Amino acid sequence: MKNILRIGLALSLMPAALSVAHAQTAATKDAVYYPASSALQTEADEYTSYELLAPETASFKIHYEVTATTAGARFFYNPIRKGSVASDESVYDAMSGEPLRFEVVSGAEARKDALMADADLDTEYIKVALARPVPEHGQGRMIIVKTYKDAKSYFVDGKTIVFKRPLGIQRDKVILPSGYEVVKLTVPSQILAEKDGRIAISFLHAGEGEAPLEVRAIKDAQTGTNALPAELTKERSWESPFTGETEQQRLSERARQDRDIVYFLQQPETHSFSLYHDYTEARVGINGYANVVRTGSVASHPSAYILDTGEQLKAEEMSGSEMIASKINTGETVEAKDRVVVIPFTPIQAGRSLRLRIVETYTAPASYGQKGDELVFDRSLGRPRNAVVLPSGWYCTASAAPATVSQLPDGRIRLDYWDNRPEAVDVLLKAKRRVGAE
Repeated sequence: MKNILRIGLALSLMPAALSVAHAQTAATKDAVYYPASSALQTEADEYTSYELLAPETASFKIHYEVTATTAGARFFYNPIRKGSVASDESVYDAMSGEPLRFEVVSGAEARKDALMADADLDTEYIKVALARPVPEHGQGRMIIVKTYKDAKSYFVDGKTIVFKRPLGIQRDKVILPSGYEVVKLTVPSQILAEKDGRIAISFLHAGEGEAPLEVRAIKDAQTGTNALPAELTKERSWESPFTGETEQQRLSERARQDRDIVYFLQQPETHSFSLYHDYTEARVGINGYANVVRTGSVASHPSAYILDTGEQLKAEEMSGSEMIASKINTGETVEAKDRVVVIPFTPIQAGRSLRLRIVETYTAPASYGQKGDELVFDRSLGRPRNAVVLPSGWYCTASAAPATVSQLPDGRIRLDYWDNRPEAVDVLLKAKRRVGAE
């Protein structure tokens, strides 16, 4: 996915009837919301890859990517699933790529940490010493590698191998052993070829609870050089619904994509919304993020920081020609005539990455406003994980795209749109004022 966010925004003037005091009050009520730090361990952005080993071993290798989000936390506890025998554990800091210290502890030992006061006494945990304390509203990213032996989850049934395991993580991939093809799959998933030709399935599970996954496979697929997939191209489909996507884009793993965005709608008469979007930059040599603003459009109040460390980054507005002269490498090209908001950072080194959060406010009458007594938000969202928060005092009356719904502590309604398909999700959202709301 491109690192340049192209935004088509149009200026609008706030109606004269909206007083300055009212606007300031509404802006405060509808501000970007970050969850308050919990007294217990919290985590986010979980992704798991299961690599099925030789069937007779009943074993699979797990790469578990997880982010600690409790401010100030110095340790993270990963439960070892009951019924599984863990071995070959290792843990790495996702920012630096360096190994992290860890040990296996009992539930009783885990409870000695105030963040794990609710630890299961019958469960063992991998206790990880984080590379740095989790910053306020920041993250401690890590990769936990381990091998599980679990004959109840992975076994042979005649000539078929079976991986049957309810998965509570919402983003998952399962890689079959070499030479196997999928013949049964119970959770809607992408089917993809690894670089070495092994077949993998990958999915997003947006709902509550565990995904009831069962994968069955038989050994009749190609192996060796015959199994290697053709290189993905930049060709576009001839069929009209997909003309905007290349083969590379359509066959990228949606569950693995690391960009997510949350829109905070302001009161509809302003036509404005604030947002933050997070993404991981791992391309060697990249030393900046650029937001190219189309001619006649405006973005305001940009800011950014590194989630791993809490370090604030400077946002600079410049022309495309000035950015080209600055030698800031964003991995993309800009035109000299462009207006660009640029956020420089330390160049990315091999094996390292940064998790960045960019915050901005946009005004977009074409996609957000009020018709009669209804709020209308009509926008195409291209990321796999998107969320929209209604302004204070409004309730949802219509959502064309399926969403999960939750309520923020301040009463605002949040709708999450997780898109497992390669095309954008077209969000048409309507709302009305609650009784008694200003």
